[in-house]
Parts: sequence; C-alpha cells; structure tokens
Amino acid sequence: MSGLLAGKRILVTGVITQASIAFHVARLAQEEGADVVLTGFGRVSLVERIAKRLPKPAPVIELDVQNKEQLDSLAAKVAEHFGEDANLDGVVHSIGFAPQDALGGNFLNTEWASVATAVEVSAYSLKSLTMALLPLLEKRGGSVVGMDFDAQVAWPKYDWMGVAKAALESTSRYLARDLGPKNIRCNLVSAGPIGSMAAKSIPGFEDLATVWDDRSPLKWELSDPEPAARGVCALLSDWFPKTTGEIVHVDGGLHAIGA
Repeated sequence: MSGLLAGKRILVTGVITQASIAFHVARLAQEEGADVVLTGFGRVSLVERIAKRLPKPAPVIELDVQNKEQLDSLAAKVAEHFGEDANLDGVVHSIGFAPQDALGGNFLNTEWASVATAVEVSAYSLKSLTMALLPLLEKRGGSVVGMDFDAQVAWPKYDWMGVAKAALESTSRYLARDLGPKNIRCNLVSAGPIGSMAAKSIPGFEDLATVWDDRSPLKWELSDPEPAARGVCALLSDWFPKTTGEIVHVDGGLHAIGA
C-alpha cells in the first residue's frame, strides 16, 4: 500500500468519540498506510466500539498514564500486536485532564492536589508515555506528536489546564533534546478549539471558542477535527525528518494575530 505513512506502526492515545482529533488521526493514518494501535482509559469498551468505525480494525490497549504497572507493560502489549521483534514508528499523545476546580475561573483558589493532577496527566504523561515506548521507538527512530493548545497567553476559563499546556510545551522541547541522538523527534500540534467531549467539559468553553470567530484569519470550524489531524499525520511521516522541538499551529492563524 502506498501513502504518506505506508509501513508505519503508530500508537494513538485519546480516542474517546468520533469527534475527537485522535480518532481522525487514527483514521487518516490508516488511510495513508499505517498500522494503528489505540489505547483507552477507563471506558475501554467505548474505545473498542469507536475503533470499529475506523477503516480497519485497531486493537485497544488499556492505559492509565498514572498507573506505573500499565506503563511498564505497555511496550510488551504493543509488541504482541506488531510482532515480537517489532518497532514503533510513531506515538500520538492526545491526553489531557484537569479536575473541575482547576478550571472555569477558579485559578486563584485551586488546591495543589488538583493542579498536580492536571500537570501529571496533561504534561508529565508525555514523558512517561514516550519512555514506556522507548524500547520500540529507538529500534530505528520515530516521531512523537502531542496535542497542544497555545500556552503563550492566558485564556478565559482555561486556568490550570493552560499552565499544564505550558508544561507540556516545555516537556516536548526537553524530550526533543534528549531523544534526538536516538533519532526520535518530538513535536506538538497546537490546534484551535474543537467541540469534542473533552472541550465541552471545560466550563466557559463557548467563551473561549468565540475568540476564533473574531480573530482567526482563516475560517475555523469547531466541528472539523481533520485539519489538526492532518498536521499530526504530517509530523508522523518522513516529510519532517529534521524537525523536532517544534510547535506547529493548526489554528486558522489566530496565534499570529493581535487583539
């Protein structure tokens, strides 16, 4: 099969619904020739049902990025699907969570326990996921791509998730530094807002999303995850062999426009 990702083996996290960017990454990756494995947290049966809507069947591995045992066994479980001597060419980190008291305008009153959860799940997990899969990635090099939301500015209602995204951006740069000698790239795609389940759980998400109506030079569709998914697949491919530590904005150009 020919395609941008022909012959690639890719693990995708964060597929929850068909509206998620991660689902469309998995779909496009398969259409471009990749073999895909998914991970699911909590409601694995739900991820398995969503996976049946992909062009080809994709196995689902249970993964809680706060569970050391599951992280320690992840590489072996991936190898079960791709073969004992298999490598991994790409990893998609589409994981983020903050407790409700860390969002919605409660920034000054959020307790450390909730902040710690947001940072561990949304930022530190990029490192822990990558290191869990390093035995497969380092066999011939690969690409790690994470999903970002621009942390250069403070967004309405985003609060400690915004801080966690800033930590994600820094984590990606340090991973790029330390894994470059192993021919492993680490980049982020900073997407505009998408009306996914995760986004709708953010109090005041509508206020944040309306910023795009006023300032984005290219029309932005909340209901269209495909532009961001295409950006991820491009970074997973061999078309960016010397790009690492980068944040690629797929946000209609809003990041470049002042008030």
